[in-house]
Amino acid sequence: MKLPLSIQNLIDEFSKLPTIGRKSAERFVLFLLKRNQNELDKFADAVKNLKIGIKKCEVCGCLDENTPCSICADLKRDQKKICVVATTRDLIIIEDTNAYNGLYHVLGGNIDAIKEVAPEDLNIKTLLERTAKNNVKEIILALNPSFEGESTVLYLTKILNNHPAQAYDRAGKNINITRLARGLPTGADLQYADELTIKNALKYRV
Repeated sequence: MKLPLSIQNLIDEFSKLPTIGRKSAERFVLFLLKRNQNELDKFADAVKNLKIGIKKCEVCGCLDENTPCSICADLKRDQKKICVVATTRDLIIIEDTNAYNGLYHVLGGNIDAIKEVAPEDLNIKTLLERTAKNNVKEIILALNPSFEGESTVLYLTKILNNHPAQAYDRAGKNINITRLARGLPTGADLQYADELTIKNALKYRV
């Protein structure tokens, strides 16, 4: 059966979303067809206005309505810890555990040779500047234990350790570079891990 063009077009758009296959996209569209026009208009407006008012934090790189973001502007948080994550989504997942009260730094992805994502394409320079300027005591590398995540961890560890001006605080003491404990299985993704696993990975970081 040949579907109407409007239905086909929307299925094609949903299919472009991460982890969404053709069948899932069809279910989404069929569900929306059952909604009244007012609900569809609200849905369409939410998508249309998604990026309006959204900014990238000038300090950590996460997406927020303000810059600096609400986390960077919160002086009650531990200013001596920076948790490095790949995306704002990963930041949100860690925040939801209520197990961490430091600051964050969003790289904007991982080093990925296949996708031609090089270190200079990521938000790494700002991280080095933050560790040099601020009295940072610990940098937590909270990246997915995938091949790309591991490559990024190795690169960050090397560049921090090989730049004394960046890897030492104002008192001349080593900045502690840690990573999440192996409660996360190799190849796993933070967004699919349960809350307890992430809490333990943070608690027993090495």
